[in-house]
Amino acid sequence: MTGPRIRASVKLAEDAMLRAYRLWHEHTRKCADACKGAGKALDGCETGRELWAAYRRAYAGESR
Repeated sequence: MTGPRIRASVKLAEDAMLRAYRLWHEHTRKCADACKGAGKALDGCETGRELWAAYRRAYAGESR
């Protein structure tokens, strides 16, 4: 009976790189400006490009 209680109390920390990628991906799915149909991340809107830059910095291990 301790199994469900243990799982409910454990929270996994999200890696900075994975968080940045998740935020960018969620934005591109919802963005009506340019991101949704863009072939490249750099072809998207300004917010999408900023989120992609944050992901690239996290991927490279840079902190900002």
